[in-house]
Amino acid sequence: MTERTFSIIKPDATRRNLTGAVNALIEGAGLRIVGQRRIRLTEDQAKKFYEVHAARPFYNELVSQMIAEPVVVQVLEGDNAVARYREVMGATNPQEAAEGTIRKAFALSIGENSVHGSDSIENAGIEIAQFFTADQIPG
Repeated sequence: MTERTFSIIKPDATRRNLTGAVNALIEGAGLRIVGQRRIRLTEDQAKKFYEVHAARPFYNELVSQMIAEPVVVQVLEGDNAVARYREVMGATNPQEAAEGTIRKAFALSIGENSVHGSDSIENAGIEIAQFFTADQIPG
């Protein structure tokens, strides 16, 4: 089933100029990048995006990391896009990530893990709408 998911190439990856390398792995997994923008998150945007983690001890550090450098927000499309992108991202802990995944190749640590991806179709829709309007996704 063709679906869409949301991706962020995080500051630790954009700082190291890895956008193209990450995109190559995304496209190599059979996903199409149908929307992409390089932006700098505001503190309010980062807090809203990660509000599900607000009670967690790493929340403030996460927000700080996400506003420190530009990010690349993306809409990905393909068969079972949410699951496929989660597979190509790899485990949150790069030491546990499978070979050939984005996090195995590029993540610096659990906290600086290079990418974010939606965890469900429902959340993908919510996350995409936070950064893109329908006319910004040409398909």
